[in-house]
Amino acid sequence: MILPHSWPRAMANTETVMASAELPASPQQVVTALLTSDVERWWGSAETYRMIGWAADLRVGGSWRVIVRTADGRTLPASGSFLEIATGLRVVQTRRYDWDHPTLGRHETTVAYLLEPTSAGTRLTVCHGGFAGFPDAAAEHAEGWARVLGWLQAHLGCRLAARAPP
Repeated sequence: MILPHSWPRAMANTETVMASAELPASPQQVVTALLTSDVERWWGSAETYRMIGWAADLRVGGSWRVIVRTADGRTLPASGSFLEIATGLRVVQTRRYDWDHPTLGRHETTVAYLLEPTSAGTRLTVCHGGFAGFPDAAAEHAEGWARVLGWLQAHLGCRLAARAPP
């Protein structure tokens, strides 16, 4: 059960988005959910968009790419590379839309996932930077990260509940 005080939170200034959530899973399970093809199972909804076609070379200098399919059927690719990987602690990657995003264009940003073990699982903090000059994109991405972390909480909570003994 996710308590209201642990619901995902996100905020943005004109340059950076910060988002966090308490997740009912180990740091390794969170990394697996975020950076493997498992991401296709939970990132998105029928009303918004779904991640499809995830591929990643999970090493420093390795690349990643994904296609997002929108509710109206458009496909929108994104890609980047891994700058830092300290599995279970911190992962940093670049991110760029490979299409003309309405508020960000093809401007490259940097996403850092910080994982902190807690008694209930993991506190995930997302620091998404590189929005200087794109304040509308920062605000939009703050809303997006809150939504995404909610999907991740639900996915990990459901997965753990399915494994719990009766």
